Amino acid sequence: MRPLRIAVLVKTNTGGMWLLPQVDELRHRGHEVTVVLPPGSGRLRDELERQGVEVLASPYDFTVNRSTPLGLLRLRSLLRQLRPDVVQYHLIASAYAARLATLGLPVRRVHMVASPAYLESRWVQWVERMMWRLDHVVVCGCRYASVRYGELGCPPKRRPVAVYGVDTDTFSPDATGPDQRAKLRAELGVDQAAFLAVMVSHVYPPMRLVRSGRGVKGHDVLLAAWRTFRRRHPDAHLLLVGGGWTAAGESYRRQLGEHFGVPDDPGVTWVESVPDVRPCYAAADVSVSPSLCDGTGAAVEAGSMSVPSIVTGVGGLPEAVTERSGWVVPPADTAALVDALEAAYRDRAAGTLTLRGQLARRHVLMSFDDLRTAAEVADIVEDVATDRR
Repeated sequence: MRPLRIAVLVKTNTGGMWLLPQVDELRHRGHEVTVVLPPGSGRLRDELERQGVEVLASPYDFTVNRSTPLGLLRLRSLLRQLRPDVVQYHLIASAYAARLATLGLPVRRVHMVASPAYLESRWVQWVERMMWRLDHVVVCGCRYASVRYGELGCPPKRRPVAVYGVDTDTFSPDATGPDQRAKLRAELGVDQAAFLAVMVSHVYPPMRLVRSGRGVKGHDVLLAAWRTFRRRHPDAHLLLVGGGWTAAGESYRRQLGEHFGVPDDPGVTWVESVPDVRPCYAAADVSVSPSLCDGTGAAVEAGSMSVPSIVTGVGGLPEAVTERSGWVVPPADTAALVDALEAAYRDRAAGTLTLRGQLARRHVLMSFDDLRTAAEVADIVEDVATDRR
């Protein structure tokens, strides 16, 4: 097919690293890709520019205030100058901006749903019941998101599932070296024989419209469960990796730390950031994703590293594990989370936890490899551009 002009719109220049394989696949097929991000530096911008992708600063800051109409008009002007065949947008704030800024323009709109968390809000559900109709296709990052859009009236052909994958070569048990497990444990002061659980996630501040104002990643649930679990197993250690997302998130992280006595608890280590998260998985026996709403979360990265996961039965998390590679527990259920930690502890003692990790890796290779999933997204974009979908 003829080369397409594709504008990718994302409301962050720090997160969103998952779109890199998609951009790479589209460019590999000969399409011209321009990424529009908020102004300023960030990991995503730096990596895109390193790869030679054109990156432009968005004239709209993706917030709602008195300057919103002017910002949307400026964004519309920028997109008209780019004259894209397709506008592809990730994250709900980007979706609202792209939809409104391109009204009446001869472009095809591809909405990428990274996480369905926003669909937990009844207000957002009401808005999306109308707004999804401006999307030519809603590409859902998990089956759960597709089901939710189906409940809002979106027909099956307009809500295909294409997951956000993981680089299974980079996130591999062989990629970090055989000594990383022992090295990181030594750096953390964790005994080499200890049972180590890891949770990798930013701390998001409670949102009034989602889950009754609780932190959506479930840090409070895990910390409460860990108190009970560690009383039974004093040799166990919990590693939390991730700082607060925005100043409000960091404030909430500090509140959690003080409430659960993390600074004085020798059984919990909380690091705000690490240059490479893979050694954290390599050092762990099990990964925990106790979210109240989420996409596939860290379970996919952990599984790719041959680490089994405990996840909650929300969003796309149950899709990231199988019955033999992990455990699924109800959200906000401290007792169930303790039971799952106990099961992982028993498996480790019995020598069967390693098999679960191997099965987790196999599941990720089959369903979440980023090269395959990026090709699926590129196929959808091309189909939309040529009216084949």
